[in-house]
Amino acid sequence: MAEPARGFQRSEFLRRCGALQAGLRAAGMDALLLTTAADIFYVTGFLTRFWESPARPWFVVVPAKGDPVAVIPSIGAELMGQTWVAEIRTWDAPDPEDDGVSLLATTLGDLVPEQGVIGTPMGMETQLRMALGDYFALTARLAPRRMVDATDVVQRVREVKSEAEVDKIRAACAVADRTFARVPEFASLGRPLDAVFRDFQRVLLEEGADWVSYTAGGAGQGGYGDVISPATAQPLARGDVLMLDTGAVRDGYFCDFDRNYAIGDVAPDTMRAHAALFAATDLALETLRPGMTAADVHRILCEGMRAHGATPGGGRLGHGLGVTLTEWPSFTPKDQTVLRSGMVLTLEPGAQIAPGRILVHEENIVLREGGPELLSTRAPADLPVLE
Repeated sequence: MAEPARGFQRSEFLRRCGALQAGLRAAGMDALLLTTAADIFYVTGFLTRFWESPARPWFVVVPAKGDPVAVIPSIGAELMGQTWVAEIRTWDAPDPEDDGVSLLATTLGDLVPEQGVIGTPMGMETQLRMALGDYFALTARLAPRRMVDATDVVQRVREVKSEAEVDKIRAACAVADRTFARVPEFASLGRPLDAVFRDFQRVLLEEGADWVSYTAGGAGQGGYGDVISPATAQPLARGDVLMLDTGAVRDGYFCDFDRNYAIGDVAPDTMRAHAALFAATDLALETLRPGMTAADVHRILCEGMRAHGATPGGGRLGHGLGVTLTEWPSFTPKDQTVLRSGMVLTLEPGAQIAPGRILVHEENIVLREGGPELLSTRAPADLPVLE
């Protein structure tokens, strides 16, 4: 598979902004205020690891008509100038007396009428990445303009990916595929789990990841207790199941899937649980279609596991994927988000084998009109054995 070219064409950003602006106008909003790394990257292409520093806020304003305006610390002007955004307003940050509040208020005042409405994401899976006191000061300065929740506007646009975005995620998945194929190089009986985790990240970088924002997994006799604990120096033992999970990033887009490995022979109930997870994933790959809901996917996966004698684990059984490791929707019984063609999703069934012992399996897909297309290479039906 040929690697997609880095970045996006201007037309891709025009498409994204046009869709956001249509949502703003339909919702009666005059502008959209964005403050997070993912949203700002999505609109502008501004890609940097500098977000790891919490010292500076960053803002992009998308008016209901016209081009976006970046209101950012001066340290970012050079990089933002390489994007398609033409209007960049800066201040020297951090400034304890006025950290961009006046400049942002002036910008919004220029773009939004006095009785206008400004949207910003306020719902689940969103954040406000600015000082709360500064946000209150901003709203006071902008009054009688109103700030309202624009979560739905942003999520409905971001959840459906363009083919260019799908290509980015497919390339990230290919990095992880190549890395999982090399697991036998660094994971074997007696190897400490923390050393395996370090080598896993190293190989992801060797195989083309730009960075590895997320590495998780676990190991234990016949399964593992959770999938989020830091790795310890405990050596891999015969009868263990090793699970590795990655959110590697390539060109701003994530993959997110895991693989399980047996260290020598494992218990029969573990093999049965693995077979049930594989069968439940197959069922979802065969039946999932646009128009279903996120709750339908949860039901399908649970039914598939139960049909093969497995007990579904708690929590969600998959989610959206894109410029963040996890995006909406969540595959839970309560999420009624309607699935649409072009959504990139994870199928993540988990089975409880016994108290304190679980097994989780995950694949990445893009939903097409005719059903799912795998972006990750399908895991083997039989649990791979490492010696």
